[in-house]
Amino acid sequence: MSVTKVGVIGASGYTGLELLKILINHPKFQLSYVANSEGNTTLSQLHHSLNKVYECDVLKADIDECASSCELVFLALPHKTAMVYVKPLISKGLKVVDLSADYRLPQDIYEQFYCPHTDTENLSHAVYGLPELFRDELRSAKLVANPGCFPTSAILGVLPFMSRRVKNTPIIVDAKTGVSGAGKKLSDNTHFVNVNDNLFAYNPLMHRHAPEIAQKLGVDFDEVHFVPHLVPLTRGMISSIYIQVNSDFDAYKVLEEFYKEAKHIRVCKNPVDMKSVAGTNFCDIYVKRKSNMLFISSAIDNLMRGASSAAVVNANLMMGFDEDLGIPNIAYVP
Repeated sequence: MSVTKVGVIGASGYTGLELLKILINHPKFQLSYVANSEGNTTLSQLHHSLNKVYECDVLKADIDECASSCELVFLALPHKTAMVYVKPLISKGLKVVDLSADYRLPQDIYEQFYCPHTDTENLSHAVYGLPELFRDELRSAKLVANPGCFPTSAILGVLPFMSRRVKNTPIIVDAKTGVSGAGKKLSDNTHFVNVNDNLFAYNPLMHRHAPEIAQKLGVDFDEVHFVPHLVPLTRGMISSIYIQVNSDFDAYKVLEEFYKEAKHIRVCKNPVDMKSVAGTNFCDIYVKRKSNMLFISSAIDNLMRGASSAAVVNANLMMGFDEDLGIPNIAYVP
């Protein structure tokens, strides 16, 4: 059976670990290169949970070594760092799935919310990695910009109703996420004594995922009112979304029809919860209407559908495989 050799650069973080867990058991991907910024360790030393599961050396990231080992590489790196690797990897013929924000937005919007972009050539032909919007484009992509976790949850919830939304009215997204979404690096906000028994909003209305939501929905930034909250949970994300709609329609049937072919969307008749999607690539969506107000609730695992399993789905499409090949679909319940 032919396999595709793949690598992971950025193996130290939470999303890197989730990528490794999926790739180790993937029937068509062979994990051939694992690296981080330091190297000189092994996988079981880096992630004790993989001891007696899978062992390999973790190398210091090197462009040439990666290119000689892989056909496709996942970059689980911070923004700004990722684009340093993308340009030479693409030039050497590799396919790249980038989990950072570096290729998700047009240059002007990216630079307004992040930093100067140093690889505008590749920025112009990166494909946004949301199969429900760009499945055909992903099949021929060389560079995929994996979506942010909050935008994934929000966009998938709102998308089926955009044609029924009252134009120029607010799209209100009230979202909650587990602390793993902030990554491993400790901060005042993510310190245990601050998060435990606590709940708070951060960077309300101006969070840098808001322009990503607006841009992919095709609306002005001022129409998206996005407020993220940090909750004392390890993983999971739920978005409560409010939009104004017109005309008479059955919202549940609209949702069902829109996603009837989607393998990783579950339309729910009861309000969704985080636990039912934990450890999977599913996005569960619930909708309820009152007069002209539509309430949409969508739940994902921020580390999986919001990052790593979504990245493997994109890689599957890039390599011509079934999109759900090797993707976990049984939740961590209870």
